Amino acid sequence: MRVLLIEDEAALAGPLIEHLEADFHVVEWFSTLDEAESAVRALEYDVVLLDLHLPDGDGLLFLQSLRARRIRTPVIILTARDKISDRINGLNLGADDYVIKPFDLDEVKARIHTVCRRSTDQISQTFLIHDLNICLADHRVSRSGQAIKLTAKEWGVLEVLIRRQAKIVPKAALELAIYAHGEEVESNAIEAHMSRLRTKLGKDLIITHRGLGYELVA
Repeated sequence: MRVLLIEDEAALAGPLIEHLEADFHVVEWFSTLDEAESAVRALEYDVVLLDLHLPDGDGLLFLQSLRARRIRTPVIILTARDKISDRINGLNLGADDYVIKPFDLDEVKARIHTVCRRSTDQISQTFLIHDLNICLADHRVSRSGQAIKLTAKEWGVLEVLIRRQAKIVPKAALELAIYAHGEEVESNAIEAHMSRLRTKLGKDLIITHRGLGYELVA
């Protein structure tokens, strides 16, 4: 899952990024609205974590701009503004959730999962594919009750393939989904992830369409 974090306090952003990356999210962090605006014009995100008091303006204006352009990406406000009127205003302007600072890192993680499930209308995130039981919400995959451990990048690839099951996913789309903007990507990185996934999950699970991309077999 790709997360856009807009927060100007490094002391707060650092632990939050570390916590979310440990939960297999790709986090891109910007400290100004101008940088964030450039990011949303270039990429699609699964969720936005938005501070309100930023060096170059009020985060609510950024939120209003997103909704005015019909960008429906879930937005969770993270702020010290704790008045009831502030919460109501943020939600009325289009925020999907409103979290008061200081917050618990696990709570933010749980709220991310909640708003993303809500936005995609997914009642269940558990999939049975061949002899594999895959739960995207909890990042668990097992075969015959035996857990199979995947790395964060392997999870990212698998999630994209599952959500586009029976469709060909281009290599570039996979790179975009699992690597942060500006992160160095080796030319054969996706091929390496595919090789390890086939070793762990089964060699016939993922088909390579040469020159086109990859497909998860239903």
